[in-house]
Amino acid sequence: MYFNESRMLNPMAFVGMGGLGSLGVAGVGQVPQVQEHLLGWNHPPEHMDIVHPHWRGFLAPGRYWHIGLALIYFMLLVMSFIGNGCVVWIFSTSKLLRTPSNLFIINLALFDLVMALEIPMLIANSFVERMIGWNLGCDIYAALGSISGIGSAITNAAIAYDRYRTISCPIDGRLNGKQAAVIVAFTWFWSMPFTILPFAKIWGRYATEGFLTTCSFDFLTDDPDTKVFVASIFCWSYCIPMSLIIYFYSQLIKSVKRHEKMLREQAKKMNVKSLVSNQDKERSVEMRIAKVAFTIFFLFVCAWTPYAVVTMIGTFGNRELITPFSSMLPAVFAKVVSCIDPWVYAINHPRYRQELTKRCQWMGINEPDGNASTTAETVSVTTEKLKADDP
Repeated sequence: MYFNESRMLNPMAFVGMGGLGSLGVAGVGQVPQVQEHLLGWNHPPEHMDIVHPHWRGFLAPGRYWHIGLALIYFMLLVMSFIGNGCVVWIFSTSKLLRTPSNLFIINLALFDLVMALEIPMLIANSFVERMIGWNLGCDIYAALGSISGIGSAITNAAIAYDRYRTISCPIDGRLNGKQAAVIVAFTWFWSMPFTILPFAKIWGRYATEGFLTTCSFDFLTDDPDTKVFVASIFCWSYCIPMSLIIYFYSQLIKSVKRHEKMLREQAKKMNVKSLVSNQDKERSVEMRIAKVAFTIFFLFVCAWTPYAVVTMIGTFGNRELITPFSSMLPAVFAKVVSCIDPWVYAINHPRYRQELTKRCQWMGINEPDGNASTTAETVSVTTEKLKADDP
């Protein structure tokens, strides 16, 4: 163990962590049972720079917390590799699912798999109760999270844009293969600046958080440079993608309402109950896929909004609210959502369910083949291929 005078027991550390309660009731001649360690107790002086002074005032969580977290993350790792692996495998090998629009689905699954690469590191860190590899291990862990988080955000925006174009202009609005590939490449480019800058210590830096077994960008250092960095990454990775997503889905809803109003007026003029064409059937399938995409977006909001709130409070608000436990929960939410994404497709995407029925019978999914939605989706795929072949 490593100790120095600056890390003497701080009485305030017990407040909010149950510290005073851990003293117990000591009788005459008895020694009170005091939890020995503060966070950072097992970090040598030369590696204390990755532990912000804010964390050093809190009691180190018990070993059972680390082991419990490792078990939870192991289950998430299995779910993520199976779920996202199946998405990449089936969407990239099925002829009917290998479309320009579905490139974004594959891309989102790849970003989720990058997030999953953090989990083996966290499990190992949990058993030693610190970052393995110290500064380098911290930088690698945080960089993987940065790529995945920022990439997932902008990919959700790309999916919203694709759904808007596909449903609003089903004939000439669909993206072709080259356009989709350019947008996918752009999502990876978008995730790089605020990943490389802290990694290279050019602007901002990565530091441990919570239990000191995970890392993220430093949002606790109280200086103007850090505040500008946090505000910038907040706008880049959260506000801009969120604004794009809200705009495209709102335009999509307006377009659908206009289309339905037009059909009602036309049916009224023709004195019939409704007008349903093959294009409308295809549009219905696209709407189902759009609902899946919107569900993924909702999950993204649930996952990353708590993390955004914690970082903004840590930078501009009352830091006493940021405890090791409150900072770890948003990280767990983000991991959970990255594992849930592919299962949402398994539940709602008709053609994907059919492929799972054929290839992964052990999952117990039973989606009948040859239904109406499949026919409509086949028409949709043919339209996309014809558009891709146009000069």
